[in-house]
Amino acid sequence: MPHLSGGRIGFGAMQLDTSPGQRDSSVAVLRRAVELGVPLIDTAYLYGGGGNEELIAEALHPYPDDVLVTTKVGVSGKGDDWRLDGRPDSLRRQVDGCLRRLRVERIELLQLHRVDPDVPLADQVGTLVELAAEGKAAELGLSEVTVDELAEARAITAITSVQNRYNLADRTHEPVLHACERLGILFLPWRPLAHDGGAVETIAAELGATPAQVALAWLLAHSPVMLPIPGTSKLAHLEQNHAAATVSLTSDQLARLA
Repeated sequence: MPHLSGGRIGFGAMQLDTSPGQRDSSVAVLRRAVELGVPLIDTAYLYGGGGNEELIAEALHPYPDDVLVTTKVGVSGKGDDWRLDGRPDSLRRQVDGCLRRLRVERIELLQLHRVDPDVPLADQVGTLVELAAEGKAAELGLSEVTVDELAEARAITAITSVQNRYNLADRTHEPVLHACERLGILFLPWRPLAHDGGAVETIAAELGATPAQVALAWLLAHSPVMLPIPGTSKLAHLEQNHAAATVSLTSDQLARLA
């Protein structure tokens, strides 16, 4: 698992608005995230057809040494017309676009956004390995994969991270999380704030915290390889999410959440 500076709560940039009227506020959120010590910022070509990557470059380039900017490839299209696309030539074009938009020569953590079922996984991962060998990526990750897919990918190359949907209300990928724990792979749960109310709201009231903070605190307590990437377009929410790292759940509260 890579060493990351700062805390254990990253930032998912997907929700940031890139329209002219909101761009300044989105830039402010990104810069505040860095000020707070966010160790990782997650984006993807899918987010606005690269517009999200361009926003991050505008706000943060040249990137601070203590912030890891990670992006994802494996889809193609524009507007509302997107499809999985893990063809080797397409992945190469996508990565070149990411490099250009992020204004870097190497992506420090390049993730496969989804596994394209029409292309052998070995071809998709193999292409990313080739790109890394060419100096275009430092480390590789996967998103929305099963335990078997993770094992197949690891038979080809080292995998640094897995980004699957995981939260208090949806623990479908618990087996994948356990695999990441055994292997020392960073687990980046997306949609980390989701919960089903009930105990979360009660415990939030007990602690003087927000339900979102409780959801994040539970994730951090649940696994040492967990690095949630909550997203927001609001400075206040960003600061609240970041403060979740200081929320301590008692053994009784953890049991009630479990």
